[in-house]
Amino acid sequence: METLTLELSPELYQKLKEEAGRTGQSAETLVAQWVAERLSPLAVPSERERAIAVLRDAGLLTELGPELKRLARESSATLEEVSAALSRPGSKPLSEIILEQRGPKD
Repeated sequence: METLTLELSPELYQKLKEEAGRTGQSAETLVAQWVAERLSPLAVPSERERAIAVLRDAGLLTELGPELKRLARESSATLEEVSAALSRPGSKPLSEIILEQRGPKD
């Protein structure tokens, strides 16, 4: 491995740290991945990868943070259990629960 030192403006470095936080990676790993993707002659992104990149760039797709990833791994509920809980008579539809958690629109 070789080492590369970059000088970034404070604003650009802050944006890099924020993006790294969103993806759950270190800034160094993220930059190394970007350089490898950009310089690899055989790396032709698939249609799925292009779609993911477009959604991420538009702010419509984000990665789970480390805490949510941990909670997802530790969850013991099965799909059937969650489906049954949401299907009980008198229970609210999932869409209503989500709208309540979002709170009022400003």
